[in-house]
Amino acid sequence: MKKKIPISGIVIGIVIGIIISIAVFSYFSHSNNSNNTTNEIMYHDNSTRVFYDLLTKVEEKNNTMYITAFTNEGREISHISILIDSLLFKHSFYLNNGLVNYSDITPNPVNNDIYQKIGLFNTPKKMVYVYPIFTQAAYEKNGFYDYYNNLCDSKCLTVYIPDEIHGKYTSSIRAASILSILNYTRITDIDIDKNPDIIKNYDRVIVLHSEYVTKKEFDAITNHPDVVYLYPNSLYAEVNVDYKNNTITLVRGHGYPDKNVTNGFGWKFDNSQYEYDTQCDNWAFYKVDNGKMLNCYPAFRMYFDKDLLAAIKIK
Repeated sequence: MKKKIPISGIVIGIVIGIIISIAVFSYFSHSNNSNNTTNEIMYHDNSTRVFYDLLTKVEEKNNTMYITAFTNEGREISHISILIDSLLFKHSFYLNNGLVNYSDITPNPVNNDIYQKIGLFNTPKKMVYVYPIFTQAAYEKNGFYDYYNNLCDSKCLTVYIPDEIHGKYTSSIRAASILSILNYTRITDIDIDKNPDIIKNYDRVIVLHSEYVTKKEFDAITNHPDVVYLYPNSLYAEVNVDYKNNTITLVRGHGYPDKNVTNGFGWKFDNSQYEYDTQCDNWAFYKVDNGKMLNCYPAFRMYFDKDLLAAIKIK
């Protein structure tokens, strides 16, 4: 027999729900009403602005920068402590109510010699990184993750492809920004899907958090002889593209169409188990058939670890 819930309990539950809703709405509306609204902050060529899609706090104390990132449900996913003197790039954090709205990453002239060693300034630009625009699309509001979290029906499994690259943690924008500073060439999922042979023009291809890709893109990347899989959880789920309507649709993977489906390609090198190691204290690359994979999620490690950045370049 089901117990009856007292009226007082129902009222309390409603009040708590209203309070949470107001708090979330207040945070996002405050961000959107600032002089630099999130809708106007985009990542363009030669720009290094990063928008924080996660609730993120940044604090400085005793020459140490503490970065704590939370999901929208309030679950802490990472707590990183970085010595400010160790940062390879300048960082300007713009806050609203104690939370980071966006940050600017810019070169630090004192590190020019380091940039020459870890970047592509004095070497032929035969290396390219792939910006995961399809993954950015999947994580947008009313997208795949609203479906996974039972906030939306299957209509959310078809989403628009963004017109511009918009800085997000989930689409590895920090790595993209830093690689751009270091003079790496950039292409996107769209470039490879439309012309899979494009990556044959490069000796090395760097894959970021390309979680959602088409079959043509998967085949092109896995058949290239020298790929650096810089982020775990790449090549995880298959999508189809409709360029006429400018959309992608989930086909297979991430528990769809069956909850037992993990990697949509059945890829034997799937390394998603490393996705939640955001500290990367024991980072290492290991060999796979067509390149090498990193064993952690390097979003913040790339701020200060010149050895990691050099390893991306080293053959």
